Amino acid sequence: MAIQDETGQAAGWCKARRDGARLLLALGGRWTVDTAGKLDAALRALDLAGVSRGEFDLSALAALDTAGAWLILRTKSDLEAKKAAVAMNGASPTHAALLETVARQHVTIPPPPKRLPWIIVFTERVGMGSVALAANARDLLNFLGLTVTVCARALAKPWRLRTAPFAGHIEHDGFDALPIVGLLSFLIGVVTAYQGADQLARFGAQIFTVNIVALGVLREMGILITAIIVAGRSGSAFTAQIGTMKVNEEVDAMRTIGLDPIEVLVVPRVLALVLLMPLLTFYADIMGILGGAVMVGITLDISLGDFMSQMKSAVHITSFWVGLVKAPVFAFVIALVGCFEGFQVTQSAESVGRHTTKAVVESVFLVIVLDAFLSIFFSKIGW
Repeated sequence: MAIQDETGQAAGWCKARRDGARLLLALGGRWTVDTAGKLDAALRALDLAGVSRGEFDLSALAALDTAGAWLILRTKSDLEAKKAAVAMNGASPTHAALLETVARQHVTIPPPPKRLPWIIVFTERVGMGSVALAANARDLLNFLGLTVTVCARALAKPWRLRTAPFAGHIEHDGFDALPIVGLLSFLIGVVTAYQGADQLARFGAQIFTVNIVALGVLREMGILITAIIVAGRSGSAFTAQIGTMKVNEEVDAMRTIGLDPIEVLVVPRVLALVLLMPLLTFYADIMGILGGAVMVGITLDISLGDFMSQMKSAVHITSFWVGLVKAPVFAFVIALVGCFEGFQVTQSAESVGRHTTKAVVESVFLVIVLDAFLSIFFSKIGW
């Protein structure tokens, strides 16, 4: 077998001859990368069955590079895998040195990994996920302690609080959120009243739709809707803002000039959100009840005065406080998770998006879990 170059001359060739169990291979010409493809096909076509000894004659090699040396050594390895003795003869000192160098660096292709049973793969993934979750919970707990400490220091020395960022977050996270919080709360009240009236109409107890709307909005729906909106709006913004600062190395610059990133970036956001959430919740309660009143008036022809009278008899002041007491707790959790995930961002834009999404998911999850525990707690104490 011979490979022709562009001038029609033999660029690389290989002659194979069998003498019983002995295989003689004479190699010549240029064994370089430009001829390696066809030489590789020819070498793979060799019949190595029954070979107990292989001899390479390299005296006619005109040129050899690492690609050609790798082909020769691979063929040698194939013969040795069949328990054949192999001899390399006639190589020039330069070619022999190259073959020795390539042989030292030769890496065999590992066999494909063995497929494990699905139960082992599933168990491994669950274990790795559990370890990662525990590590994340530990880091979040550490961040919680650090944030509480710095917030307490800032409240003990109010002149350390940065008023400009604090006021900015009051505007952005509070006043700018009023339209979306009000609209969604109003619509939630409308939907709750419509569905409640539809079900209670079967028993002729449509008047109790007012009870469902008032209790549902004041105790659960108002605070939950507000917390979810704030988590998706402000919590994600906290992560994106701090994460972008980490990518731009602004956080490192703060530490270099002696500023505490927790005091500068976290404290204003946490305090602003803790202050705002009860106000947003109160606003959401009013809009939710207003939506329910509008829908009840349209579908059941119950006047606003009758609605307020029924709500007064059905709702105790503790129902109002149950929703309002949850607000600062949820606000602290949302701000904490948003800032924490922002500090976890690495030096890439993709990391900013991933941690922003993670912050929203974690915040909503923790808010709902806390809401469940607090609801049970308030029920046990008779609120």
